[in-house]
Amino acid sequence: MERGVRVLITNDDGIDSPGLHALARGARDHGWDVVVAAPEREASGTSAGLTAAEDDRRVRVTRRELPGLPGVPAHAVAAHPGLIAMVAAQGAFGDPPDVVLSGVNRGANVGRAVLHSGTVGAALTASINGVRAMAVSLDVPLDGGAEHHWDAAVAVAARLFDRLAALPPGAVLNLNVPNRPEVGEPKRASLAEFGAVQSRVKDTDDGSIDLTSVLVEGDLAPGSDAALLAEGHPTVTPLRSVSEEPGIDL
Repeated sequence: MERGVRVLITNDDGIDSPGLHALARGARDHGWDVVVAAPEREASGTSAGLTAAEDDRRVRVTRRELPGLPGVPAHAVAAHPGLIAMVAAQGAFGDPPDVVLSGVNRGANVGRAVLHSGTVGAALTASINGVRAMAVSLDVPLDGGAEHHWDAAVAVAARLFDRLAALPPGAVLNLNVPNRPEVGEPKRASLAEFGAVQSRVKDTDDGSIDLTSVLVEGDLAPGSDAALLAEGHPTVTPLRSVSEEPGIDL
């Protein structure tokens, strides 16, 4: 596939995320035909959910102008990123995309916990609809206090754009980038058993459930995405969406 392919940019942090804008600029500067469609508000942790905001399944879509992206069609969608990827593949935002780029997410998406990520969920949903996709995440700290090096993450992603476009339809890559102004080439990594961050339930007195995020302690499996990212390397992991398991005899 040559440059000039049609690409959908989405995320789970919402239409106003600077990571989304940076990724869209990177794809545009690469020469691709860019369309942005992202949740109108944050939709983190929604996996590949197909939830829409309206009860009658009509999905509200609002045209937007994004900073630094004059002339690029952009849509704020009242839905989760999985639904956005699905309807995009069916032509909801013009011709179906050849590639879906999801991100840049605020926070890493590593280990088997990528199952819960809306960023990765959009990429996997694109995959089962025959679209190549890549999820891109920036490993910023939980407290969010550090400067976010969005452009560094996009620069790493851009090195993979042509390789992604040359993969078979439905291929998915999961890219994680350290939050540094300059980083090296991405290393292929296995999925860690657990993600770098896990949710914990805190005690409450009012009958509600209070969730908090904590860093996972302990040794990380060598060569895993969590371990290599902690060492300062960008990591890339090919993923496969839902498929049957032929090894189970019933």
